[in-house]
Amino acid sequence: MDAYIEGVRVAETPSGLAAIVTLGVEDEDDVLPIFVGFDEAASIARGLDATDLGRPLTHDLFLDVMEELGGRVERVVVSELDDDTYVADLHVETPRESVVVDARPSDSLALASRTDGDIEVDEAVFEANAEPRDEYDDLDDIRELMER
Repeated sequence: MDAYIEGVRVAETPSGLAAIVTLGVEDEDDVLPIFVGFDEAASIARGLDATDLGRPLTHDLFLDVMEELGGRVERVVVSELDDDTYVADLHVETPRESVVVDARPSDSLALASRTDGDIEVDEAVFEANAEPRDEYDDLDDIRELMER
């Protein structure tokens, strides 16, 4: 299923702040929430906003190295849920061949947000784990916390 980053939000939990990336799918009212680390969520938001911090952070550096070596992010696929942990496949085009790299969804989405790479979600994963979009509407956008 073709997807997009619908939001990057922060929720207050008993153990502190939790960052959540919600993936939307065309023609679907629900979203797929993926809990990620705060730093990864901030990186995804920076990628969406095309924020240049001058010196490259980890995802920017990784992407710079990949591109210098002739590679490019083709697409990201959130392919399964394994023991409450989402699995993503990072599809990379290299000068020699196309490769699929096992990656965390947060890292894959951070790269896709910088390259406008396609994002896909396995249909079974979406259908089994999607939640109503409005459950996340009241959460703060991570950018609000980053500005403080």
